[in-house]
Amino acid sequence: MSTIGDSSGTESTEPEETPDQQDSAVAESQVSDIVDSEDDEQTEEELSRDLVFDVLKNRRRRYALHYLRRADDSVQLSELAEQVAAWENDITVDAISAAERKRVYTALYQSHLPKLDDAGIVEYNQNRGIVELSDAAEQLDVYLDLESRPDIPWCNWYLGLAVGGLGLLTGAWLGLPPLGAVPDVVLATVIVAAFGSIAVAHTYYARHASGAGETPPEIQDS
Repeated sequence: MSTIGDSSGTESTEPEETPDQQDSAVAESQVSDIVDSEDDEQTEEELSRDLVFDVLKNRRRRYALHYLRRADDSVQLSELAEQVAAWENDITVDAISAAERKRVYTALYQSHLPKLDDAGIVEYNQNRGIVELSDAAEQLDVYLDLESRPDIPWCNWYLGLAVGGLGLLTGAWLGLPPLGAVPDVVLATVIVAAFGSIAVAHTYYARHASGAGETPPEIQDS
């Protein structure tokens, strides 16, 4: 009899979970997993190249992004419109007219900022008139920073190739060693291939730099 009493005294007093509680816990876990998965997808989502070029093909949007990149926090739409209007007219903020300011303000308010917000590049509160860059905007840095790259002097490359090619042909014509032993066809092929390589590199650079390298006058002069 004592054995029965001892075993009953050592039984756990914690209540067992009911089926409803277990189902609720499973449902909460599934919801949490779904939310985490969606957050990961949003974080890893990259802006498509077509979207980037569509956004950056407009100078007013590029100017707005340049200004937002320089801001430490969110900015007022009125402040942004004033600076963009000043850059567009190559004047100071104090010198812009009311019409110039209103024209830029209206375009940013109704068109450009909503487009950037829909693309996930900025966080735009239209009611409060506040805008700031989102984390995804960092993907535009490679395009907006093109002006910071050293400009390649393509004319010097072409001129150098022309002078070098002329020197090779002259040396071969005079019979200077070792050029005198090289067939004319080989020399011509080398020169044409060199010009073709530079032309391909020039074309590639120009296509990837088009539309994104234009910067506000204030940044160009700095």
